[in-house]
Amino acid sequence: MDNTVIDIIRKAKLGNQIAFSTLLDTFWNDVYGFQLKRTQNENDAEDITIQTFSKAFDKIGTYDEKYEFKTWLIAISKNIHVDLVRKRKRNVLDSGGNNEAIKSVLDDAPSAEDRLIIEQNLAALLLHIKKLKPHYQEVINLRYFSEMSYAAIAQELNEPINNVKVKLLRAKKLLAEVIKNKM
Repeated sequence: MDNTVIDIIRKAKLGNQIAFSTLLDTFWNDVYGFQLKRTQNENDAEDITIQTFSKAFDKIGTYDEKYEFKTWLIAISKNIHVDLVRKRKRNVLDSGGNNEAIKSVLDDAPSAEDRLIIEQNLAALLLHIKKLKPHYQEVINLRYFSEMSYAAIAQELNEPINNVKVKLLRAKKLLAEVIKNKM
């Protein structure tokens, strides 16, 4: 393996955010392309790729330099895809023959209680989002409230699409920590 990649991985293990971004930029297309061939679905491939890098960055301390980093990422990606397929099969099997599940899908109009709970949860979520740094708030608002694509966000922020993906990934992790610490 190239010594520069090993150096970048070592920096990432020490928590260097630029190293994480460099790894994401370097290996994004490999993992995404692998998943696109497997899933034949751009959304699934993108979601699995994001989850792959999230998991890899969380577990980077366990990476063994004897092996290719790309191979390690692909293995993580493959496992995430297998888990996704199993989960979808389980959901189909669980709902098959259950008329209540079908009725709940057909009757999707929220009750007054549901609307109140949603409004309260949304207000709490917005308060949690306001605790994040402004650039993380912005990327979350653009993606989830304005429902913009990664490409549109990249254009709006005048940043590379991979930076937007990493920033959104970090923002979600930080938001999860804020929420978890509140509970």
